[in-house]
Amino acid sequence: MSAALGSLSTALTELVPGTRHVRVAVTGLARAGKTALLASVAANLLAFGAGLPVLPLLAQHLARRRMKVTMAPAGAADLPRFDHAAHIAALAADPPRWPERTQSVSLLAFDLTIARQVVLGDLLPPKRIRLELLDYPGEWLLDLPLLAEDFRTWSEATLARLERGPAFARDFLAFARGLPADAPADEALAASGHRLYRAALLRLRDETRLSLLQPGRFLMPPPGPEPPWMGFFPLPGSSPLCRLLAERYDAYRDAVRRDLVQGRFAAVDRVLVLADVLAALAAGPAAFADIAAALSAASEALRYDTSLLRRIPLLDRLLPPRIGRVVFAATKADHVAARQRRNLAALMAALVRLPPEAPQPASLAVAAVRATEDFVWALDGRNVSAVRGRVLGESRMTRSYPGEVPDHSPDAAFWAHPFLDVPMFEPMRALPGGAIPELGLDALLVALLGDVL
Repeated sequence: MSAALGSLSTALTELVPGTRHVRVAVTGLARAGKTALLASVAANLLAFGAGLPVLPLLAQHLARRRMKVTMAPAGAADLPRFDHAAHIAALAADPPRWPERTQSVSLLAFDLTIARQVVLGDLLPPKRIRLELLDYPGEWLLDLPLLAEDFRTWSEATLARLERGPAFARDFLAFARGLPADAPADEALAASGHRLYRAALLRLRDETRLSLLQPGRFLMPPPGPEPPWMGFFPLPGSSPLCRLLAERYDAYRDAVRRDLVQGRFAAVDRVLVLADVLAALAAGPAAFADIAAALSAASEALRYDTSLLRRIPLLDRLLPPRIGRVVFAATKADHVAARQRRNLAALMAALVRLPPEAPQPASLAVAAVRATEDFVWALDGRNVSAVRGRVLGESRMTRSYPGEVPDHSPDAAFWAHPFLDVPMFEPMRALPGGAIPELGLDALLVALLGDVL
């Protein structure tokens, strides 16, 4: 039955005239490599469209049909364009450089023209797809769970996490805990607490491996002047100051909800979430528990809709916006040996709570920009599968064996033998024709877009 419905959906899609629009929100936790991934997608899709032998799984999925790829014109769109040329130039430099991280929402858009199967080639025009990749700040992703939490619940959970965190959060904690139970709704108090809390969040992002930092717009504000309701901080209780902060928190949630229902996120029908799980393993149990909580919260907050009506394109256009396909990807998979990458993908799957109706595959391990090569290392008298590459700023190749990647959340035995630091490797040099060396990018594209390609 499901196979027949799938065939019907495919046939209807093939017969729909015009250009189909697909928008993917690309987001992720801090330092996951989102900018590098978008640059690699641009370089490799353009190379693929030019006929170069890249992205083999994508070619196989297309049954060897030719796909022409061009950058879509900006037109009169209000979203700034992702500066793919500058980021690709950094990766293609001598020596290659990692691109600078993006600081705001931007759009990377392609026009895809796919040849028909030979039997229909003379009867139907090529399939045309406008593929839009929305560079969505990872900090904003973690605002989604706030929609299901009231101010008191969020405040208590946030303060509890801060008390278990680094010492530099003590200034804010001392301020918050020192307020009287009947603290007045005073603007100076609200501003002081907000400033101290925001400073703690910035240091947590920049100096630790912690990811579950809310609200996200405190770390990456939207363009334009900040509205007064941004001036809040976590504070449980029932004082007049608490009531003022709760009102501002609710106004913040209303803004997040408007962004989802009416704004740029509303047009998204699939999502890619990136996370640097390896770095969390190297940083220790506290950092790993934090990234696990962040991924769990993000996965529970995303909406899925894979109903039968969604599989019929003409009806799909009449239904409200939805997110129908979500992929979670553990990045920097090339930093561990080949046989460890399957464990890395399994570990990512264990960290997210996907509902039964979520489409599969949902969890992958990728390196959008490859920085290492595999080799066998004689370590302590035994051969181990390892990697090697150039550490940033060095000319010689460096060998790396960070350890075994668990295929599930680590237990106490794992932390007794810590995962070693993962070096910061230099990107591999660009290939002839402008393609960027990658690992698993083709599988990721098929997971996200296989139904429309």
